[in-house]
Amino acid sequence: IINLFSVIPWIGNDIVRLAWGGYSVGDATLNRFYSFHFILPFLMMFLVILHLSLLHDFGSSNPLGVDSRTMMVPFYPYYFYSDYLGIVLGAGVLSYLCFVDPYLIADPMNYEEANF
Repeated sequence: IINLFSVIPWIGNDIVRLAWGGYSVGDATLNRFYSFHFILPFLMMFLVILHLSLLHDFGSSNPLGVDSRTMMVPFYPYYFYSDYLGIVLGAGVLSYLCFVDPYLIADPMNYEEANF
């Protein structure tokens, strides 16, 4: 995946060497990518919470130009419950597929005998 950056003209190989931490993949590369994959979900969660709180405080842009507060629908309870319902249904479907019937999403090659 990192080699995809090497096709960028003039700086691609430098980006690859910077990401690898040298001229080949080593311990520094694995530590760097493990740290990145650990920190990235927390950073994304923080940005989503920040985005939702700013959206709740200031509201979104108004393309119709309506400035009346009476035309606005409050975030809580209307949008909160719709978001909550979507999260609960999505987590329920994922939990069902993972714990109750995992064979629906498994690769068929998993059932082939390996030592033939």
